[in-house]
This record gives sequence, C-alpha cells and structure tokens, in this order.
Amino acid sequence: MQSLSFHGAAQTVTGSCHLIQFGKTKILVDCGVFQGSRQLRDQNYAPFPFDPSELDLVVVTHAHQDHIGRLPKLVKGGYQGKFLATKATIGLARIALPDAGRIQEEDAKRARKHGSRHADPQPLFSEEDAYEALKRFEPISYNSWTPLPGGAQLRYRFAGHILGSAFAEIACPDGQILLMGGDLGRYNTPIIRDPETVDHADYLVIESTYGNRFHSHEDPRARLAEVMTNAVETGGVVVVPSFSIGRTQELLYYISELQDAGQCPKIPIFLDSPMAVSATQLYANSKEEHDEDMLIAVSEGDHQLEPEGFTIVRDRDASKALNFRPGPFVVIAGSGMANAGRVVHHLMHRLGQASTQVLFTGYQAEGTLGRRLMDGADRVKMLGTEISVKATVDKLNSLSAHADQDEILKWLGGFRRAPKTTFLVHGEPDAQHGLEARIKADLGWNVEIPAMNQSFELS
Repeated sequence: MQSLSFHGAAQTVTGSCHLIQFGKTKILVDCGVFQGSRQLRDQNYAPFPFDPSELDLVVVTHAHQDHIGRLPKLVKGGYQGKFLATKATIGLARIALPDAGRIQEEDAKRARKHGSRHADPQPLFSEEDAYEALKRFEPISYNSWTPLPGGAQLRYRFAGHILGSAFAEIACPDGQILLMGGDLGRYNTPIIRDPETVDHADYLVIESTYGNRFHSHEDPRARLAEVMTNAVETGGVVVVPSFSIGRTQELLYYISELQDAGQCPKIPIFLDSPMAVSATQLYANSKEEHDEDMLIAVSEGDHQLEPEGFTIVRDRDASKALNFRPGPFVVIAGSGMANAGRVVHHLMHRLGQASTQVLFTGYQAEGTLGRRLMDGADRVKMLGTEISVKATVDKLNSLSAHADQDEILKWLGGFRRAPKTTFLVHGEPDAQHGLEARIKADLGWNVEIPAMNQSFELS
C-alpha cells in the first residue's frame, strides 16, 4: 500500500510537512515551521503526528523556514537519517538554520525576562541543535535519479522559486510518479532560472499561495525609482522588510539596473541582515542556478547585487545607529513579514514619522505585523509598546517568488495528461478554492484540498 499524508501547509500557507509511505518505508518531504498567528505558531511545539525515529529519509525542496524550520526538532525527536537537498539549498540552510536558532534563543530569553504566558519559554531549537541538523544534509544534483529507501527514486527539477528550489519527482516502487511541488516560482524573474516544464505525474502536490490572485504587471523598477526619488525629495527613510533569501537579491538586482540606466537617485542603501548578506554572496556565486542575463553579467564582471551606495551592516551597534541617522536612505532588513529580526526595531523608530515609506516585498501571512500594516492599521503594538502609524505603507505587488493563478495554470499546461489527483497545499482557504475552481474549469482535473493530518491512498 502507498499513501500520502499532509502534516503541515494543509489549508494554511506555512508548515510544509508531507509523509509518503510505501510498504514499511517512510519518507518525509520538508519539515518547516508554521508562521503567522499565535495559534499557528503554537503548532510548532506540538508533538509530530508520526515517530521521527521511524522515518527512513527526509527530502527537502528548498531552504525557506516554512520548509526546513523544524528539521532540528526532527533530529531532537530521534530522527537518525539524512536530509537530501540541492547544493544551493544546503548552502542556504547553513545560513538560515543557525540564524533561526539564535533568534529563538534570544526570543525565549527575552520572554523569560519580561514575562510570558508560558511558565518557562523555550526555543523550538537552539543554534547548537541547528548545527547538529546540518550534519545530516547530503547534496543531490538536478535532473539525475538518486535511489531512495524501499526501491523508490528521486529526481530534482528546477522550481524557479528561490536559489536551490526544486520539485521532488519521486518514482515509487510500483512505477507511479509522485511530484512534490514545494513552491512554484515565476517566469522571467531575475538571477535564477525559470520553473522547469514537467509533462507527467500520477499524483501532483502543488502550492496555492496566490491561487485566487493575479500579480500586478507593474514594473518593480519604476515603483522602486518612484519610492527612492520621493525619499530624496522628503529627506525620508525607506524601510524594506524583506525576505533574506530571494527577495533581497531581486531588490538589489533591480536597483543596480536602475542606477546603470540613470533612472533613480543614488542614495545610501543599507543591508541590515547578516543572513541576507550571506545569502546574497551565495546567490552571486551559484552559477549553476543563474539565468542567461545573470550569467552574462557575471562573466562581464558586473556586480549586479551590489548597487552604488550599498553598505553591509555587520553588527548590532551599526544597526541601532541607523535608527538615529537622518534620511534619505534605504534600509533593507528581515524579516519579510516584520514579525521578527532587525526590521522590527527600524519600524518602531520610523513608523511614527510621516516621511517614512514602508515597502513590503511579498506575501504577508495572517497574524503578522506586516499583514496588520498592509491592512491599514493606524496603531500597532510592538515589543510591548503601542506605536502610532504615520508612515506610508505600500507593497511591490509584482515582486513575489510565488506563481499567481495564471502562472500556476501556465505551468500545469505543460502536462501531457492529467494526474490522477492534484493536491493543493500552501494556501489559505479562499486561495485554494479559487485555484481548485480554475483547474477544474480549464483542465477538468481531479483536485483535493487536504485537511491537516489527512491521509490519501495512492492506488
């Protein structure tokens, strides 16, 4: 008997965790953290609905926290096996997991000091736990078959989402193909390759984050030029809560293009995220992942990820100094949903100033500070302090690493015949039902929207 169970990202956007079983073999695909509301975050501390010690293998699709953030917890829970991933995903995991462990330790320490609803707040995992988990990663190349336990095989395909992102194509022992989509990227974005066309799968798992929406066709360069010009005219500060992996590198690429074309003012740009700095260096060096334009730029010696006026903020004191520096300047800092990281302190100091522009760069999950600001809150509570929002809050609508409804349908159009079942994950209910209706109407496919911990037999 073969089955597929969904233990995360089921009728919600985060917490990816899918269990494949054939016979006695158990393979987990991703093990990420839940992000957003307190109710979702609390699920990170709940016991796994399976025994980690019984898993034979973990396959990782990419290095975002909602796909890898519970791997250290898995090891602490008794998992003894390997984590398979692309080379670039391992590089990013080496940056992201220890950083997440440090932040969680700091947050737990702060909660104990200032009081918490928990008697003894503990991190989900520590920095030491993260390093222990990193020892288990093993690199797998794209587009070559790798044997898996139980007689299955794995082949990674380019997903075009972030550096190292991949679809996990799993050939089951009975010959059926199970395609675990991870997250689906977009077409014609800078730096990395487009999503790879896949023409067949018996069962398909695909994300639906923007399943009922369509990305703006605005040119992100034009919007960036407008924001930076306004900062110069007002002497204000642009605060960009940006995802350290992917979005930050795209921003820097577009700003470099604008500068090269003389289409925006050259003002100081501070990258205030140790994790983003390391990720940017990895992006620049990962030629296997680069699209044609990026390969040409690198070969010609252009530094497309280092615009003029670019400064890396390396320590906390330099970060704090930015809160008292007069504009104009741009500060790019994590986290992308403004629910953690150094950007929280920049927002605390700048939200009350009308000359501040807050520019979000991607999806804002329910329950996050970013979502409240995007929804128009005039007051927000941050680190126990009530802050009046006088800043302008906006979003680069075309700068997303997730495919929208049309782009998902374009990718699905590469299939020569319908999968037996297409499972929609990584989406809020409205997005999932919108995409379900479109797939059924346009393609006539069988679609399922799994509930948390629901299992399906793959016959």
